[in-house]
Amino acid sequence: MEGLDQLAHERERTLFDVDAMKIVWAGSRHAFQLSDRISKLVAADPAFQKDSRPMLSRKELFKNTLRKATYAWKRIIELRLSEEEASKLRFYVDEPAFTDLHWGMFVPVIKGQGTEEQQQKWLPLAYKMQIIGCYAQTELGHGSNVQGLETTATFDPKTDEFIIHSPTLTSSKWWPGGLGKVSTHAVVFARLITDGQDHGVHGFIVQLRSLDDHSPLPGITVGDIGMKFGNGAYNTMDNGVLRFDHVRIPRNQMLMRVSQVSREGKYLQSNVPRQLLYGTMVFVRQAIVADASSALSRAVCIATRYSAVRRQFGLQENGLETQVIDYKTQQSRLFPLLASAYAFRFVSEWLKWLYTDVTQRSQANDFSTLPEAHACTAGLKSLTTTATADGIEECRKLCGGHGYLCSSGLPELFAVYVPACTYEGDNIVLLLQAARFLMKTVTQLGSGKKPVGTTAYMGRTELLVQCHCNVQRAEDWLKPSVILEAFEARSARMSVACAQKLSKFTNYEEGFAELSADLVGAAVAHCQLIVVSKFIEKLQQDITGKGVKQQLENLCNIYALFLLHKHQGDFLSTGYVTPKQASLANDQLRSLYSQVRPNAIALVDAFNYTDHFLGSILGRYDGNVYPNLYEAAWKDPLNDTVVPDGYREYIKPMLKQQLRIARL
Repeated sequence: MEGLDQLAHERERTLFDVDAMKIVWAGSRHAFQLSDRISKLVAADPAFQKDSRPMLSRKELFKNTLRKATYAWKRIIELRLSEEEASKLRFYVDEPAFTDLHWGMFVPVIKGQGTEEQQQKWLPLAYKMQIIGCYAQTELGHGSNVQGLETTATFDPKTDEFIIHSPTLTSSKWWPGGLGKVSTHAVVFARLITDGQDHGVHGFIVQLRSLDDHSPLPGITVGDIGMKFGNGAYNTMDNGVLRFDHVRIPRNQMLMRVSQVSREGKYLQSNVPRQLLYGTMVFVRQAIVADASSALSRAVCIATRYSAVRRQFGLQENGLETQVIDYKTQQSRLFPLLASAYAFRFVSEWLKWLYTDVTQRSQANDFSTLPEAHACTAGLKSLTTTATADGIEECRKLCGGHGYLCSSGLPELFAVYVPACTYEGDNIVLLLQAARFLMKTVTQLGSGKKPVGTTAYMGRTELLVQCHCNVQRAEDWLKPSVILEAFEARSARMSVACAQKLSKFTNYEEGFAELSADLVGAAVAHCQLIVVSKFIEKLQQDITGKGVKQQLENLCNIYALFLLHKHQGDFLSTGYVTPKQASLANDQLRSLYSQVRPNAIALVDAFNYTDHFLGSILGRYDGNVYPNLYEAAWKDPLNDTVVPDGYREYIKPMLKQQLRIARL
């Protein structure tokens, strides 16, 4: 039981109020109490156990997920949970399922793009789960390039219907979650054609399966696209393929909040601007950023606890080997990830505020902040999901060999998380979208148009001319204003340099394609600045609890100085920081790791994850790792028999030299 004592000893060293930090992490006392109550409710229910997931066949895995999703819905109704509580329950059940797409995409799209009338018809059915919906956008031949989708919706004025059709193999819908086996309805994105004219891609509500016996309706071919990466993981989801053969739907099933087709087949744009569609994307992407902080914090929690339990080399005075977490190499890889989890948490809180702000403005017909909000959420979705996917894998490596066991929880977490780098926009494509907005902002500087929101700093000319960093000692790097200006100068100068290079091309699009790698770099710099600045803003709020603010300041500085170290080339080449100053930043970073070390276990305890949710023997709260790893090994189906199946056919004949060797 050595592990048990180890983490107890670690927790005694803590220099801050962990309960107060739990509330900061959760976002508010209400959010903490809600998460705490629901996560314990799920963990205590044997129907939600998930240990066997990596060992199940695909069919068993899928059926097990259907059971859990249906049981979860039954509990939601029995306990009369609010929408907020229900969504937390699904989160803690921790199993990708058709319900994610129903609640996370189908319902929000109808809310955002349906007319009042359409909402009144479809939402009550969706809220009661009398229909189950998915979001059918991506096709075999096109994903991020939504404008390139090939499915058609042709209006037939004779019958007042749209004909939904898949003209080519590549126009087959491919990837939508919940589509393969479960959904009865889909929001299908297709090219709207009236009177031979193509009006681009629009959304349509299409019924796919009979509500009586679940069989596909006439003209619809639908199925699952097959096994995906990892054991268990995202294989609980029925990602699907869907083809239409001239399927007819009533005209009023086109989502008509932004554009309409009249009875005569006239295409009309309403006075609601198309940018309103950005609103749904801003909503979905802010949720993805929040998910990034959850996934990364889970991996970091496992790796931090296990790094304190595991001992290797370096005998101490007490005769024990050194805890792995005491090695600087371990700290320099682990603590920036811990800091990133907190940083992404706070930027996701800010994005939630931004979404509310954009929605309120839109209702008052003010769409001025939408393009900037759209660019910024696109960039942040890309930045946080890339860092999280890489971070989970780094945490697996930080756990040494045992991290490779499914029982560590890390392989499955990685396999479940990785698709986030592609869905809702490929991460490089999204950075290029953000870069486009940055280039537009820079070119408008000359015309006196003031940059807004997260790009406001671009308007400060002193950042663009050669102002320099005035750091003289390592601790100068702890000043928020110093850090902020370094990130602003780097980002502004990288964007301006790109814009200058672009202006030399006669054809803008050719230049954009040629310089795309530089543009991606500029977008990353801008997004990292946003995360750093929102972390700094968070620290200016009223934060209570003994030592809590101090710990958050340390993490904020680690996040910023780690990025400065990692992207040293940018900071040096833009001329704001000298090599000497960059070296001082690294010295400061090293001493920050020493300050985090005694508090590391408490900082991951503040995530308040149950052992059930973590799903990791290495990350157990009590640190009692080895007896449990040993015990889990014997539960593998391969150990059901002492002598393996196949011994008589294969092993024995080889050992006894009784192989039947064909004579040639």
